[in-house]
Amino acid sequence: MMMEVKKMARKNNTKLRELMDEFGVKTMDDVHAFVKMLTAETIQAALDGELENELGYSKYDYKNKNTDNSRNGYSTKTVQGAVGEMEISVPRDRNGEFEPQLVKKHQTDISAIEDKIIFMYSQGISTRDIQKTMQEMYGIDVDDSRVSKITDKVLPLVREWQERPLQSVYAMLMLDAIHYCVRDNGIVVKKAAYIAIGTDLEGRKDVLGIWVGATESSKYWLNVLNGLKNRGLKDILIASVDGLSGFVDAINTAYPQTEVQRCIIHQIRSSTRYVSYKDRKAFTADLKPIYKAATEDLALLALEDLSNRWSAKYPLSVKSWQANWPELSTMFKYPPEIRKLIYTTNAIENFNRQLRKVTKTKSAFVSDGALMKVLYLATMNITEKWSMPIRDWGMILDNLMVYFGDRIDISL
Repeated sequence: MMMEVKKMARKNNTKLRELMDEFGVKTMDDVHAFVKMLTAETIQAALDGELENELGYSKYDYKNKNTDNSRNGYSTKTVQGAVGEMEISVPRDRNGEFEPQLVKKHQTDISAIEDKIIFMYSQGISTRDIQKTMQEMYGIDVDDSRVSKITDKVLPLVREWQERPLQSVYAMLMLDAIHYCVRDNGIVVKKAAYIAIGTDLEGRKDVLGIWVGATESSKYWLNVLNGLKNRGLKDILIASVDGLSGFVDAINTAYPQTEVQRCIIHQIRSSTRYVSYKDRKAFTADLKPIYKAATEDLALLALEDLSNRWSAKYPLSVKSWQANWPELSTMFKYPPEIRKLIYTTNAIENFNRQLRKVTKTKSAFVSDGALMKVLYLATMNITEKWSMPIRDWGMILDNLMVYFGDRIDISL
């Protein structure tokens, strides 16, 4: 069997060499042109075969013709293949019933080049580098408008993703925003990408949506939350947020039953801004007994110690802890398993860091849509790995049932 295969390969190689000699193939440019010609001829033969199967008889074999339909010449079209652009002749039938499958009607790309461009775009590769790669690897010229047209094909998927139905209850929700420069009417402005990550009752994380809007504000966040409600999200048990003014009011308006935990890390950063560098280490050390306390009572004693030591020197820093205490202290209601999930928004900040890796090559996006395309594609790549529930979720869910049992419906 192996000997027969080798003989066939040698025979084919001999035919190929004869064909290359006939066409005078001597340089790499000649090879490229030769391969393009062979590809076009192969496609042509395959399309002719498709029409033959459709009609049920070979060309000129009228004895076996059992149809009123017949061949009707060819129409030419230019397609983009892996070896570059080439012109092919597509056979037609007289009744206009033939629908070719190898190269469909209106299809102009048969190379999966579009998939390659979309993949590179999703990795944050600049348009210039995409153009360079396409030219060097495939000998294909793609200008800015073509890259834009190809990547625009993901926009319907973005809209579908943004509007998809959500589960009725999420155990936890994290909200944050990441800021980008975007061209708006010819002017580069700062815009916020609002991000919501939810954890469902099975312990699995998911990005519920990303919305590009004006600079971060509580009013826009309320619109985001109302949008989640319109997509079927009726209840959120616990929400973790940063220190944006009005954030808590927005959540209480949309989801009045939701417990709100202000991110401890954001609070530490915010309060130490007012502390001089030489005191920062000591001040931060005095904060630790507050947020590491086993109970709220112990945390309040530590907060009192902080006030006694630092209020005279840094009144704003101490007052920020006192004023935000209702949301900073939410975590003390819960056992360590839940507390470690809600006391900081690190999970969403890790997600943001991965987005920044992809978008760092862009100093400014040409439009909201261009930004949204990159964020969506990057999100699909990132969340592909989010297949497993949070560790020890069974134990966490048991605790949540104790606190929120009347709001959780688990089908056993």
